[in-house]
Amino acid sequence: MEISDKAKKSMESLGLTNYEIRVYTSLLFASSTTASEISKKSGVPYSKIYDVLNSLYVRGWIYSDNQRPQNFFPKSPSNAVEAMMIEMENNLRSNKNVIINELMPIYEKTGLKEKPDIWVVSGLYNIAIKVTEIIRSTKEELLIAIPKIPENVVKSIQPVLRELAEKGVKIIILASDETNNDTVKAMSRVAEVRLKNDMFGGGVIGDSRHVLILLGEGKNDPTTTSSYDTIAIWAEHTGLASFAKDYFHYLWQDAKK
Repeated sequence: MEISDKAKKSMESLGLTNYEIRVYTSLLFASSTTASEISKKSGVPYSKIYDVLNSLYVRGWIYSDNQRPQNFFPKSPSNAVEAMMIEMENNLRSNKNVIINELMPIYEKTGLKEKPDIWVVSGLYNIAIKVTEIIRSTKEELLIAIPKIPENVVKSIQPVLRELAEKGVKIIILASDETNNDTVKAMSRVAEVRLKNDMFGGGVIGDSRHVLILLGEGKNDPTTTSSYDTIAIWAEHTGLASFAKDYFHYLWQDAKK
């Protein structure tokens, strides 16, 4: 009997080798057996079988008795995975301390400063470009909140949204209840749409990571011909994206279907 490729890949991602997976799964189906029988059933060469069994024992996937011939038993998959997770967390914590303690002083001596996580985007054109980038880069979930949606804007982003929807991306749009019916129908073909009154500002959140928040009109450079311009905050900041997403769902709860 075989396990699925998905399960094999998951076990490999935890660091188990092909031989270890074959030996453990053969024990799952046999309950208990000797090393020679495991070798036959799993297809692992007998010359390698004790090395593989010892590795699985150390990692917490199997145990054995003191009989002769020695019998081996599989441990519960949930307990084995938990044991590996604890070991991985301990290793990660240890490696983290070594890296930070040795490399941070070197980094600090360089005098470099990290780029800011949050940027201000000014002007409708620049904001539109950034919104399009976020939409196109979204792989799983796209949240859009906007008070007023001009028809020409809907027409321009409709093909991109349709393409995302066809790829299985979940699209959720929160719009003003003043949005006309034709626009709502057009958006509903590719997204779940709700309407809400008294909406202020808006924004776009892609995959709970990319976020752009519209702030409305901000004061522009006095040397320019225009006194005011539309501004927004853009960030690849999980903390800000998480906060924006929570607020989006707060507005969504009592919005009209």
